[in-house]
Amino acid sequence: MTAPPDHDPTRVFLVDDHAVVRAGLVAYLGTEAGMVVVGEAGGGREAVNRIAVLANTDALPDVVLMDLLMPDLDGIAATAEIKSRWPVVEVIAVTSFLDEDKVRGALEAGATGYLLKDAAASDVADAIRAAVAGEMSIDPAVAKTLLAALRSPKSGAEGLTPREREVIILIARGATNRQIAGHLGVTERTARTHVSNILTKLGLTSRTQAAMWAVHHGLVPSKP
Repeated sequence: MTAPPDHDPTRVFLVDDHAVVRAGLVAYLGTEAGMVVVGEAGGGREAVNRIAVLANTDALPDVVLMDLLMPDLDGIAATAEIKSRWPVVEVIAVTSFLDEDKVRGALEAGATGYLLKDAAASDVADAIRAAVAGEMSIDPAVAKTLLAALRSPKSGAEGLTPREREVIILIARGATNRQIAGHLGVTERTARTHVSNILTKLGLTSRTQAAMWAVHHGLVPSKP
């Protein structure tokens, strides 16, 4: 799956404290049509600083691949700061550890996906494309670990309108904004507004959190 030729390439920023890991990702993503690595950093604070420079030149990355265990500023704190300062930037957590607290922390900080470092290179590229399309990408083992422990958000399902309940169920089933719009018979802009309103109302910061919230509150069944 490649980006249409008339689209700008997806800008990717790499954050990992192992230079060899970054070099491998740079080499692989350089072979993927429709993607370009616009920067890299070896730590969370360095990443935030370098992304700030890109923001000042109107060249924000579309997606950040974020390691979680790093010196100076860890990946969870860096994710939270990036999502706070530049909400349009999608962050995918990439780590070697399947740790319940780190999974929950990364997603609550606003990560749109969570991959383990033993994922295939093609899975990383697919996760980047999914993030740009407004889709979630979570390793199945990670999703299983998270379901039992995800913290309940600020308000319950009764706080949602019937339309918002319908939208959050579609999110949990993996629907993109375009697919939600088609299902509801509204514009894609209206679909995005519904999603944004749901996140605000529930005190969430990502579609991933919304999907897990829907499962946690019984709006959709959990997968075995």
